[in-house]
Amino acid sequence: MSEQPAPADTARQQLEPAAADGLRAYAAKTRADADRFAAVLEDIATNGLPDPEQCTPWEELREAHLARLARQRPAVA
Repeated sequence: MSEQPAPADTARQQLEPAAADGLRAYAAKTRADADRFAAVLEDIATNGLPDPEQCTPWEELREAHLARLARQRPAVA
């Protein structure tokens, strides 16, 4: 494989407006999720780890998430 950049005259295929809007929305959600995760890490760095007695066990979080997913998807007969 060549290390040369692609020619500058290569045309790019434009997306449909709805597809571009969907892609921008996904990028915004991904950016917001990353910002929220970074804020949690910064809080831990500043204040230390939270008290385990005040945290929700991962099993409860998992079950709640699975229940949300089950509600979103209709049952298959």
